[in-house]
Amino acid sequence: MRILIYGAGVIGSLYASKFAKAGMDVTMYAKGQRLKELQEHGLWYRGKTGAHKVEVNAIGEIKPDDRYQFVFLTVGEKQVEAALEELKENTSPNIVMMANTVQPYRKWEKICGKGRILPAFPGVSGCMEGGILDAQLLPRAILPTTFGEIGGRRSNRQDVLAYIFKRSHIPYQIVPEMHHWQVSHLGVIVPMADAYRLSKCPERICADEKWMTLTAVRIKKNLRWIDEKRMLCPSKLYVIKSMPTGMLANLLSRTYQSELGHRLLYKYVMNSPDRFRQLHQELYGYMKMHSKERE
Repeated sequence: MRILIYGAGVIGSLYASKFAKAGMDVTMYAKGQRLKELQEHGLWYRGKTGAHKVEVNAIGEIKPDDRYQFVFLTVGEKQVEAALEELKENTSPNIVMMANTVQPYRKWEKICGKGRILPAFPGVSGCMEGGILDAQLLPRAILPTTFGEIGGRRSNRQDVLAYIFKRSHIPYQIVPEMHHWQVSHLGVIVPMADAYRLSKCPERICADEKWMTLTAVRIKKNLRWIDEKRMLCPSKLYVIKSMPTGMLANLLSRTYQSELGHRLLYKYVMNSPDRFRQLHQELYGYMKMHSKERE
């Protein structure tokens, strides 16, 4: 099984380490200092017993005839278009696109070719420290790696990808429509991130009753709109949508003060405020645009 990881940040590095440890032939595409680190020192990650190394290939150029069974695209949304432009001449048939976006996937297919993109979302939390990966997969109950074919069809490659994740001990779920899942996911995450970004004391947000209530109201409003558009998924979001505001505010408070909430959301938001500001604009811009369609 030949796999290319396009992007050597936290997400790409974690999946590369998992695939390599499962015995797969893994190549990482990187640039600049990160490429130099991988070529000279290999891929290092922090485990329970210290730092460990896994063997991967590292390249800075992709040749058209260098074929992989799966290409995992793990760059930020701003880099997706340039990455797909580079990959469109390559003969690899399957691009697992792990981007946080509300843009319909058909837009991206126009760049690299119809039928090549398999939408996905990473279930990863962590950071890079001194060139060493310090990250982990999220629990299945919180956020497993999520993927599904455009339009919800079943396919053989979807089953093969599920096998790769299972063999690599990566929790996963398959959803009928990834675009709907992405919008639903942001409908919850954006208000939670906004509370951190806009609060005067983000480190103590869990104790701020007003912020917890306001965040609960915003989440419920988003989920009602998404449900009206018949896009709400997974099913557990229906429970959140119907939950009394006070109960949801209390649940949010406990989530914010938990170790997982601090590690998963607080550090991520505070280290990437511009990215979450952009996601805020994308989500509410998308909702505004599609609300006008009914007028």
